[in-house]
Amino acid sequence: MKKLLVSACLLGEPLRYDGNDNAGKASHLKSLLSQWQEEGRVIPVCPETLGGLPTPRPPAEILAATGSMVLDGDARVATRQQVDVTDAFIRGAEETLILAKKHQCGAALLAARSPSCGNNLIYNGSFNGTLVKGDGVTTALLKRNHILCFSPDNPAPLIQWMEQD
Repeated sequence: MKKLLVSACLLGEPLRYDGNDNAGKASHLKSLLSQWQEEGRVIPVCPETLGGLPTPRPPAEILAATGSMVLDGDARVATRQQVDVTDAFIRGAEETLILAKKHQCGAALLAARSPSCGNNLIYNGSFNGTLVKGDGVTTALLKRNHILCFSPDNPAPLIQWMEQD
């Protein structure tokens, strides 16, 4: 039985940086996520809280780089006030990977555009809403470890993966 890491905020947990959730971004997947949860196939996760950050917390972005560059030590994650939160983001990514391995998750459904969970698109670090190509820190680490990463913005590949034997 395939298991899926899911950003807890997509499941309605109020863990976003602002203390809200992202359930609305996955509302089109609600019935499937509920079914998979009932089947014991969903492992909720919030990399930022696993990394030790509080909720709510100041918004953070990867500064003019990608999650891979953060993991390689070539970039950092900071708040708008330039408080460096890189270590917490890396620690959260590592804890998420530990959970993925423990529960044998082959894939993850992650909150779009997040500096942790963004998949293919993240904010550019200027805090002006500009998106750039790249992955968040957790997504980059999961991909490095051959865990598929999906976004609620494009659910078809996720559904196909979960329904394959």
